Amino acid sequence: MKVGYVRVSDPISQNPQRQIEMMEERGVEKIFLDRCSGKDIERPELKNMLSFIRENDEIIVESFSRLARSVKNLLELVEFITEKKKASLISIKESIDTNTPAGKMMLTIIGSISQFEREVLLERQREGIAIARKNNKYKGRKKIDYPNNWDEVYNKYKTREITGNTAMELLNLKRTTFYKLKKEYESKGDSNGEH
Repeated sequence: MKVGYVRVSDPISQNPQRQIEMMEERGVEKIFLDRCSGKDIERPELKNMLSFIRENDEIIVESFSRLARSVKNLLELVEFITEKKKASLISIKESIDTNTPAGKMMLTIIGSISQFEREVLLERQREGIAIARKNNKYKGRKKIDYPNNWDEVYNKYKTREITGNTAMELLNLKRTTFYKLKKEYESKGDSNGEH
């Protein structure tokens, strides 16, 4: 089955009709349409499309920018679509089809560029830290304080009254910060014979 994914950032000033017509020209049977920014992680129709697709389906997008918000996000989505769902992805603008050897090669190149960019960024960070240390200006990462309601929420989480996700919401913490504080808190508790 041919499945189309269409997204417009601004529902007032942007019209999805051009993208829809492109899908219809390619014989798309079902279209999922999101009206939100690409930066928005919670895109309901993208989620619906990813759960709807089956093996050997073709997902068609006008361009990768309609589908993903970053190269990393694009590669994650491509892997999910092609490896987990065993479907294929076609981008009209970039002329990439994951069914073809050329399409697979292009995605490998995109992945390599993304990895290279990450390594360059890390190298710059390391160089910056080295210079700051040399000049006695490096202060390290800012320590994160425990939220005021940490003990109460942590105890509910520990006794399985609430899930990790609920705990993060109540504490207003990101996943990595929550688990970092949890690990630190538990290791302090072990040394004190508590928790």
